[in-house]
Amino acid sequence: MRVLVVGSGVIGVTTAWYLAQSGHEVTVFDRQPGPALETSHANAGEVSPGYSSPWAGPGMPLKAVKWLMMKHGPLAIRPRLDPAMWSWLVRMLGHCTSARYAVNKARMVPIAEYSRDCLQDLRATTGIAYDERSMGTLQLFRTQEQLDGIDGDADVLRQFGVDFEMLDRSGCIAAEPALSRVEEKFVGGLRLPGDETGDCRIFTEKLAALASAAVNFQYGVSVDGIVTNGGTVAGVRTEQGLWLANAVVVAAGSYSPRLLAPLGIRLPVYPVKGYSLTMRLVDADAAPVSTVMDETYKIAITRLGDRVRVGGTAEISGFDLSLPRSRRAPLEHSVTDLFPGAGHVENATFWCGLRPMTPDGPPIVGATEISGLFVNTGHGTLGWTMACGSGRVLSDVLSGRPPDIDVSDLGPARYQR
Repeated sequence: MRVLVVGSGVIGVTTAWYLAQSGHEVTVFDRQPGPALETSHANAGEVSPGYSSPWAGPGMPLKAVKWLMMKHGPLAIRPRLDPAMWSWLVRMLGHCTSARYAVNKARMVPIAEYSRDCLQDLRATTGIAYDERSMGTLQLFRTQEQLDGIDGDADVLRQFGVDFEMLDRSGCIAAEPALSRVEEKFVGGLRLPGDETGDCRIFTEKLAALASAAVNFQYGVSVDGIVTNGGTVAGVRTEQGLWLANAVVVAAGSYSPRLLAPLGIRLPVYPVKGYSLTMRLVDADAAPVSTVMDETYKIAITRLGDRVRVGGTAEISGFDLSLPRSRRAPLEHSVTDLFPGAGHVENATFWCGLRPMTPDGPPIVGATEISGLFVNTGHGTLGWTMACGSGRVLSDVLSGRPPDIDVSDLGPARYQR
């Protein structure tokens, strides 16, 4: 089958890879001059099935108010005259109940766990390397209140069979020896030994290079619209003209709704901006060995080869890609407070990306009501975590094969019910 994929971030490239492996003739379009140049470029580096949870949950509205008042708070809202922003926020608040949280969590964990397994299989099959480490993630608690409040999260992890360890201060230092230098700044942690880390950009670039033997990558080409004929997809319209196909996959991140809306398909995906710093490693003994999640500021500090990546912040500000100094400050504070001397933050590269978030949490993976038109988007902060599983599942659905896991509740139809 001739398949066109819109987007060459980690979601689009993994989708193209699995489609090509299934024998399809695949072309990928991206307006950028290469793969992974937008949201996949410099994310926090975590492959974290254990953290696959909806943002919308009981207590979130109160937490959001608290975060907005913090000096280095993890949340920022820049109000705009944008109906999509306010509609998304209202819908998200509607999911802040225990019942909805349970449903949405149950939809997210299987695809995240499956995706990690697919990534491991792909790594073993291809030998692809991307500064990967399989040394777990440590969620670090600075206060006793945070540590005491982890029981609910631990119950959820047990429910879904996710391995975890509750650690005291000495246990955290055993897992991350550099923390011995600042042991007075935390009281304990929760470690997820099954989580991994790695550079999403390097992975995506290398996988695209491997796939290019069978996949036609059209970089620097914008897709202006999707063409249909009698309720069936016919191709895409680009600045180079019309490309015909039997199927189209929209994997354009936060920009996916713009392509789908003219067809009457309205998906509640909205950009939530995240920031990161990347600095060269100066002292390996002063740096994390894997990922440490600073629970107070919701900032992940990750070792990526000879670099340290510091990622965090949820900013709701539309499609703004500016880099204000005020959003750099929380990242610098967290890493210098916990890992002083690991690198020179003043020389770090400052970056931002737009995470495509759904109001309920789970991604949108599957077929639309238009025959031959599929979507793979809405992964939010978990695109790197869920990429391989989502790509493989989408390839199975498009190819008419039953996926290895049940993804019937991940499709766009859930928003039409």
